[in-house]
Amino acid sequence: MAGTGIDTSILHKGAHSASYFDLSRSAGEGVEIVDFCIPCNPYFPTPEMFDELSRDLRNILKYYPSDSSSITKKLCSVLGLHPQTVAMANGSTELITWIDHLLIKESVAIPIPTFGRWTDQPLETGKRVDMFPLQERDGFRLNLDDYVRFIRDRGSRVAVVCNVNNPDGCYLPRRDVIRFMDLLGDLDLVVIDESFIDFSDLEQYPSVGPDAVIRPNTVVLKSLGKNFGLHGIRFGYLMANPAIAGKIGKALPKWNLNSLAEKVVFMIQEHEEEYEDSLRLLSRDRRSMAGELARIPGLTVFPSQGNFILVKLPTEWSGVALRDYLVANHGVYTRECGNKLGMTSQFMRLVVRPGRDVDRLIDGMLDYGSQFRARPYADEAPDNLIRYPTRTEYTARRAANA
Repeated sequence: MAGTGIDTSILHKGAHSASYFDLSRSAGEGVEIVDFCIPCNPYFPTPEMFDELSRDLRNILKYYPSDSSSITKKLCSVLGLHPQTVAMANGSTELITWIDHLLIKESVAIPIPTFGRWTDQPLETGKRVDMFPLQERDGFRLNLDDYVRFIRDRGSRVAVVCNVNNPDGCYLPRRDVIRFMDLLGDLDLVVIDESFIDFSDLEQYPSVGPDAVIRPNTVVLKSLGKNFGLHGIRFGYLMANPAIAGKIGKALPKWNLNSLAEKVVFMIQEHEEEYEDSLRLLSRDRRSMAGELARIPGLTVFPSQGNFILVKLPTEWSGVALRDYLVANHGVYTRECGNKLGMTSQFMRLVVRPGRDVDRLIDGMLDYGSQFRARPYADEAPDNLIRYPTRTEYTARRAANA
């Protein structure tokens, strides 16, 4: 496709990824940006749900929402939770901020790489952050026993685990996370961030939320925006025993949730079947997309249970250059991981999307790779170096190996 007209300098400003709005404002007329950067559920809400939201948009924008306690009670009735064990906020990042201010006093242990706010937020308030490095040779999988020993050696008073972890997509079985919480029952706090756990399909009931609310020092974090494909609404919640949940809840502003969030909470119960369908479709797409990516010569694809896939680029590729090239020439927005602690720009996190969008991503990556001499395919002699295949050659080879 022709150049998009997007000013890629936008991608080089600040520590976090540029917003979709920043990019779309700088794009040429009629350019559609395919977002492989922001980890959003592409199948939910359904078009019918968006139509329902549109019909009620005037009232949503015109009137105050209910107070947060009323919206929280409705969410709890839908999800089968006790309101005293839940605090709902304007996104999980707001909850991380309040957890840091109210519950982290001295130090916090966190495996890296992971979601950046778990390191950045306590560092900004002068806490000691004990970073436990995950190893590429292990596929960035967290060994909980090694992590517990690290916490004891450092004397960390708070421990955080993200399950599923961002950006690598590793999943920890529920029984192991429960054992981890019990081993650290003497800490000030144990946080299990389950923002992406709904996308996992390895266990029927993966969440440790019900186990957290009966323990004295455990918090489980949830992100509704990621699960429901509505990042713009900014809503999430935590589960903990009533003392912890009440302490956080009292600190939150009375009207910290907007009317759009309230509308969606009241819609969830009517669309539970569609939500479950969206998760099944996403699991299917994750397997398919991982297989497609694995066919690119020299690309390492890490197993994932999230709605994203971590890849390591061929040695001669630059993650920053590839990101800029894809958005400028193919309208494909990706996330290179050079600004994530514990990673480099050779790694890229790619959000799971439907096949037609993956075709566009693959086209762009092959187009970028065509400027390099490539490693051989596995079935070719080591000295028979080839260029990166065109999309036609890629498709033909895929069909031959099917």
